[in-house]
Amino acid sequence: MTLRVPKAELSAELRENMIKQLGTVPEPVEVLWHNPKLAEANEEFAARAGEWDAADASFKTFAHMAVAAQVGCSWCLDINYFLALNQNLDQAKASQVPRWRQSELFTPLERDVLDYAEAMTNTPPTVTDELSKRLLDRLGPAALVELTVVIGFANMAARCNAAHGITSQGYSAACEIPLAARPENSGVASTA
Repeated sequence: MTLRVPKAELSAELRENMIKQLGTVPEPVEVLWHNPKLAEANEEFAARAGEWDAADASFKTFAHMAVAAQVGCSWCLDINYFLALNQNLDQAKASQVPRWRQSELFTPLERDVLDYAEAMTNTPPTVTDELSKRLLDRLGPAALVELTVVIGFANMAARCNAAHGITSQGYSAACEIPLAARPENSGVASTA
């Protein structure tokens, strides 16, 4: 796939900062920079969301990866697997998120989190009262609200990246365990 929107010119300072942080400039930043106010707001929201601590970091990262796998955003899978490594999350679990239903690595709570991420991503959403109650009982309201907003943001990012033709940049190459492929028949409702 090729980019459907060309990369915008970034200032030398911004380019250097991105390279210092990630080793390269993320393509989503280069594409969104055609509208600098939007790009800055996106980066600010992502940074603030990264500071939230009511929900476990692994739940949020794995949920974002589940959204990305379902939507087909290889860039989000790539960067979140890399972030999981840098957050010292369980790399074996992170590698299996695209095929979590077939993996035996996840706890019942983690399975509910991943199920919730996919249910929110379905069109229309398929979140059930039972699933919400289980998460509310186990996580509490603050963490569930935070997780929900993170999943909503993940949907926005994954869908925008996929629409713009943005694909993996190889961030996950630093991870020791290869990222599993999503099975063809995942049991997730289609997103027509």
